[in-house]
Amino acid sequence: MTDWIPQQIATLKAKYGDVPPPWIVLPETHPYDLCWRMGTGEAHVKVFSAWWDDANFSEAHRIDYFRKWSPPPRWLEWTIEAIWDLDTSDLDDPDEFDYSPYFAQLEALGFGTQAEFERDMNDPKWFGGAE
Repeated sequence: MTDWIPQQIATLKAKYGDVPPPWIVLPETHPYDLCWRMGTGEAHVKVFSAWWDDANFSEAHRIDYFRKWSPPPRWLEWTIEAIWDLDTSDLDDPDEFDYSPYFAQLEALGFGTQAEFERDMNDPKWFGGAE
């Protein structure tokens, strides 16, 4: 682990009690925003991932974490991947992964619906369109 990551984890835990998810650090961003691939966003994702992986939370604890840090609809797929430790990056076509059973579980837990996710994900405001 890079030296700055443990220091940043300690700083965030002192400020927030935990390492917050991406939408707390940069609330008005889309999950596909370039900021998550460089700069502040990329650094936060590295810190969050290191902390999350080291914590090795149970599923119940992961769900409680996201109850504390309620995700905006556009972040529900990311939340699914975090709660159920899914990794679609090695699939031939990750876009073909069926998230619907996980969205049903999230909805039952009170986090929102797949329809809300799709609406927010594709809102023109994220792509320079009219609000």
